[in-house]
Amino acid sequence: MVSGNVAIPTATMEMEVEGETVRDAGFGVGPVDATFTAIRKITGTNYPLLKYAVDAVTKGTDSLGEATVQLKYNGYSVVGRGAHPDVIVASAKAYINALNRLEWLKGNVRKVRVE
Repeated sequence: MVSGNVAIPTATMEMEVEGETVRDAGFGVGPVDATFTAIRKITGTNYPLLKYAVDAVTKGTDSLGEATVQLKYNGYSVVGRGAHPDVIVASAKAYINALNRLEWLKGNVRKVRVE
């Protein structure tokens, strides 16, 4: 992760996707945006982000951060959550959790046609 006011925020990621280790990098306007960009590149997804929030779960500078990500797909939305002392890691976990929920949703919701 590279971030700051004189650097272009960059995130490098390594993930296991369907049993294969995949590495890529993403750029963004900040470290979270760069992280989400890298995840989108690795997973080949680009769902609209409806909500992103980070909250402290405990007190102090070593607090556990909890991130919430809401993504939209085909009229449905899912919420993913992640927790970690590093809020960037918590954010990545939340985004991946939301992607996994969307994949489940896509395979388990019958298509309804309204006329």
